[in-house]
Amino acid sequence: MTSLDDVTSDLVLEELYGRGVPVVRLDPGTDFTTGTAMAAHFDNEGPSGPLRTPSRHLDLSAVRSVYWRRPTPYGGAQPATASAEARFVNSQARAGYGGTLAALPGALYINHPWRNRDAEYKPAQLATAAHVGLDLPPTLITNDPDAAKRFVARHAPAVYKPVYAVHVSPDSAGAPARTIWVRTVDPGEIDDGVAACPHLFQACVPKVADVRLAAVGDQLFATRIDIDGDHLDWRQDYNVLTYSPVETPPAMRSAVRAYLDAFGLVFGAFDFAVRDDGRWIWLETNPNGQWAFVDEPTCRAIATALADHLQQGAAR
Repeated sequence: MTSLDDVTSDLVLEELYGRGVPVVRLDPGTDFTTGTAMAAHFDNEGPSGPLRTPSRHLDLSAVRSVYWRRPTPYGGAQPATASAEARFVNSQARAGYGGTLAALPGALYINHPWRNRDAEYKPAQLATAAHVGLDLPPTLITNDPDAAKRFVARHAPAVYKPVYAVHVSPDSAGAPARTIWVRTVDPGEIDDGVAACPHLFQACVPKVADVRLAAVGDQLFATRIDIDGDHLDWRQDYNVLTYSPVETPPAMRSAVRAYLDAFGLVFGAFDFAVRDDGRWIWLETNPNGQWAFVDEPTCRAIATALADHLQQGAAR
């Protein structure tokens, strides 16, 4: 389940095709408007019936595994001025197509979309990380400007990051799309605008490198990310990054596994800051994060691990 331009899933598809495993690639948010049809029958045996795309045909009861990557949202960037009929169709598509494809009994999901949704909430991430024993920086989520100023002054240097997502879509007034990067913040910058919504402030971790760790079940693939320069948020410029595989500390392995179990995840992309004393400080976990940008051997190993899980399916 993913959009056509998802290069991350391409690596997994390539691995599955090479093994002769039958695969249907589907982007329900767009494909059902362009020649794909589903007829799902529900009875005492569970859902069954055909799903036909322009190039594939399967029965829903035969689905072994679902790799739920990044499908296009239903309705796309539907404007607020859309007609009542258009909004109705969009809601029915989300509940009907999405609901059916998320309710295939016995199928392995990597990850189930509802588990992804639950694990995307930053407050839940922070609470769970602390519960399983990961080290995390002091963090404040607030809409109180005074509380924000006190926190930033006490933990200087501190950073600001969005509570959810980092991309701002273009608006009807012509403002362009933007990305909100992690950046340092000074108490003097904080004003009453903070009261408009929750903001996340965090003590800045003095780091010498970053780690992106892809967890696939019990297999962990950690990559050290070094930056040629001084970028607080390494996602700003991939051209100045170098990658090297590293071992995951034993204590971290059990904590990562416990984190996945807490949310019911098979896969997670964990971000850590590495201090000069070697400690890994947890920053966040994306339940559906990218991994295809790291070194090629690690990319191939992650794709192989995901393909292994998908080919095997759920334990019966």
